[in-house]
Amino acid sequence: MDKRTRVLSALAKQEVDHVPVGFWYHFGGEEAMGEACVKAHLAYYESTGLDFIKIMCDGYFNYPVPEDVKEASDWYRLEPLGKDHPFIREQVERARRIVEAKGSEMCVFYNVFAPFSSLRFGAGEEKVMRHLREDRLAVMHALDVIAQDNALLARLLITEAGCDGVYYCVQGGEYDRMSEEEYVRTIRPSDWYVLEQANRYSENNLIHCCGWAGEKNRLSLWKDYPCRAVNWAVHVEGLSLADGRLFFGGKTVLGGFETLWNGSFHQGIIYTGTKEEVQAYTRALILNTGKLGLMLGGDCTLDSTIDHERIRWVVEAARSL
Repeated sequence: MDKRTRVLSALAKQEVDHVPVGFWYHFGGEEAMGEACVKAHLAYYESTGLDFIKIMCDGYFNYPVPEDVKEASDWYRLEPLGKDHPFIREQVERARRIVEAKGSEMCVFYNVFAPFSSLRFGAGEEKVMRHLREDRLAVMHALDVIAQDNALLARLLITEAGCDGVYYCVQGGEYDRMSEEEYVRTIRPSDWYVLEQANRYSENNLIHCCGWAGEKNRLSLWKDYPCRAVNWAVHVEGLSLADGRLFFGGKTVLGGFETLWNGSFHQGIIYTGTKEEVQAYTRALILNTGKLGLMLGGDCTLDSTIDHERIRWVVEAARSL
C-alpha cells in the first residue's frame, strides 16, 4: 500500500497495511518563508520517511490587522483581504510548490487557523479579549471577515494548490477564557463557516484541538465539528486515543505522542526515550487503540531541533505491525 492510499484509507476508517505516521514542526529564520521554506519542508519529509505532509503556516500567523484599530468599534471597518492579497496568495504558492514535488506520493495538508486565533495573533491577546468584553458584536464582525479570508484560503489551497485538505486549528477553549455559552455564541459561527467551506472542496479535512497553553480545553465545544479526523493534546486533556475516538463520535484519531512545550523544554518519550522505549510505546498505542481509523502523531508541534532518527523510530515501529 503506498503512502497516499494508506492515509486516505485511514481517514475513511478502512483497513490499512500499517498505521500512518505524521509529525511536524515550525520552521524559523530564513526557512520560515519563500523558497527556503519549501525546501525545508521537502528535506524534512525526505529525511523522516513520514506518511503525509502537514505544511506549517509559519510567517503567516498574524492576520494583517489595520494599525488604526484602537477601540472595539473600529473592528466594524474591517474588510476581507481577498484572493490577491500576499497573505493568501503566498501561502497558496507555498503549498502548490510542495504538492507539485510530493503530492503524487503523499497526502498534503495545510495548517489553517480558526478566525479567533488569526485575530489574536494579528491584534494581540489582551486587545482582543478586552474588545470582546466591550463590544462583542464588533469583534464578531471581525471574526466574520477573517472567516471569509480563511475559508477562501482553504478553498484555494485545495482547488489551486492541490492540497488533499486542511489541518484546521481551533483554540480558545480553555476553561478560564470564557463560558461554553459565550464560546458557542461568539466563536463557533466563524469556526463552522471556514470548516463548512473547506468541506465543500475536500472530505479529508482534519481539526486540531490545540492544547498549546498546556491548559485543558472544553473539548465538548469541538466534538461535533464537521471533519474527517481529530487531533488533540492527549497528554494535556487526559483523553486517550481510544477514548477520544468514542468521544468524537467514531472519527479517525491522530496523535498519541506528548510533544508540548512545558515552559522550559519539550517533554515526552519521543524526546527522552531510548529506541526500544519509543518503539514499545508506538506498538502499544497501535495495539491499545486498534489500527482502524488511527494515525500516529504528536499532541502538537515537535521541537524543530529533534533528531530525525527519533521520528524514524516511530515510523519503523508502526511498519512492524
